[in-house]
Amino acid sequence: MRRSFAALVRERPRGGADFASWGYSGIALKIMSTLLAAMAAVLTLVVSTVSPATAAAPASQGVVPEYALDTSWPKLPLPNKWALGLINSIFVDTHNHLWLYHSPELVPGYARGAAANPPSGKCCVPAPAIIEFDEQGNVVRSWDIGPGRGYDAPSAGHGLYIDYKGNIWVGGSQTRTGANGSEPDGMYLKFSPDGKFLLQIGGRGLPPKGSLDTTHLFGAAAVDVDPATNEAYIADGYGNHRVIVFDADTGKYKRHWGAYGHKPDDTSLGRYNPADPPAQQFRNPVHCAELTNDRLLYVCDRVNDRIQVFKPDGTFVKETFVNKETRGSGSAWDIAFSRDPQQKYLYLADGENDRVHILDRQSLEMLTTFGEGGRQPGLFYGVHSIATDSKGNIYTTETYEGKRLQRFVYKGLGPVEKQDQGTPWGVK
Repeated sequence: MRRSFAALVRERPRGGADFASWGYSGIALKIMSTLLAAMAAVLTLVVSTVSPATAAAPASQGVVPEYALDTSWPKLPLPNKWALGLINSIFVDTHNHLWLYHSPELVPGYARGAAANPPSGKCCVPAPAIIEFDEQGNVVRSWDIGPGRGYDAPSAGHGLYIDYKGNIWVGGSQTRTGANGSEPDGMYLKFSPDGKFLLQIGGRGLPPKGSLDTTHLFGAAAVDVDPATNEAYIADGYGNHRVIVFDADTGKYKRHWGAYGHKPDDTSLGRYNPADPPAQQFRNPVHCAELTNDRLLYVCDRVNDRIQVFKPDGTFVKETFVNKETRGSGSAWDIAFSRDPQQKYLYLADGENDRVHILDRQSLEMLTTFGEGGRQPGLFYGVHSIATDSKGNIYTTETYEGKRLQRFVYKGLGPVEKQDQGTPWGVK
C-alpha cells in the first residue's frame, strides 16, 4: 500500500511519543506542523504527477509505473458510423496524436450494413484505413490506402510508423493468395501525413524470393527510421526471417541479417518447443524492430518468445525470453519505450497471454505485468500493438475479434506489490 509523504510525517515516533514530548511550545508546534503539512502537500503533488519522462526509478528500488484504464478515450462513437477491422498498428507522434492503421476489408459483414446498396441496417461503414486522433481522442484526419493509386496496395496492412520528417510508413503482412484473390505482400510504402504517395520499397510477393533477396520483401511487419543515418530498418517478417535496411529516401538496399546477426536462413524450424536450445534463426513472424535513443535495435522474434538487441550494423548484443513456455502465436508481439531520454522502461505487448509486460530496458529484467484476457474494457483479446506518449500513457490495439483501441493513463510510480497486477480498472 502506498503512503503519501504527508501521511509519513503525521505518524508518531516509535514508543508513542508525540510532538509535545519533544519540548516544543504550543506556538512552535503549530508553526512546525503547518510548515510540514505544506512541504508534504508539495512533495505529494510532485510524486503523484511525475512521469517516466521525468523520473524513472531504478528497478532495485522496487517501484514501477502504474496505470488505470481511461474509459473516456477515444471519443465514441466514431464519426460517420465507422467500424474498425483488425487494428494492425498504432503510433504516437510528437504532438501526442495517435495514428491508427486498420483493415477496412476485414470489418465483418454484420458491421457494414449501412455501407450496403441499398443499406441493410444502420450499422455500420468501414472506417478509412488511416485515422489520426488528437490527445483528447477526437478524430482529426483520415484517409484510405488502396489499389489503382500508383503503388502496390497491401492486401493485409501492417506496421504503421511515423519517421522524424513526419512521413507515414505502412507495410503488408499477407504471405498467401487470399480467398478473394488478393495477392501476397512484398512491399513497404511511404506517404506524406495527408496521404500523398512518396516511396515504395519492394513489390508484390509472388513468387517469394527468400531472405537473401535484396529487392523484395515478403510479409513485412514493422519499420523504424534512424534520423542519424536516414536508414529504414524493416522487420521482414511474416514470410522472410530477417531485418533488412534501406535508404529511407531512395529505397537503396544497405544490409540485412537474421537472428544473432547470422546470415538469414529460410529452412523450416518446425514448431516452437520451449525445451529446445534457442533457435539460431528467427521464426515467423519477425514482428517488430525499434531503435532506441542510444541507437540499439530491439527486434521481436514473436513465436520464439524473445527480444533480440542489435547494433545498427547487425552485431548481436543481447536477448531476453518472456514467458518462454508460451507456444501458439508467441509472447513477443510489439514493444514501445518510455519517453524519458534514457528510455528506462520497455513495454511489451504479449498477444498470446493477453498481457502488457514492463521491463527495465537496459537489463531486460521483467519488472511487472498488467492485463488479463477478455472482451470487456480494460481486458485484452489479442493485444497486438503498443505505443506510449510523452506523458507516460500507454495505448494498445487488439487483433482477431478484439478490434479495439484502449488507453491506460500513467498514475505514478508505486511499489511492486505483486508480479502480475491484473486488470488496471481504476486508480489504486
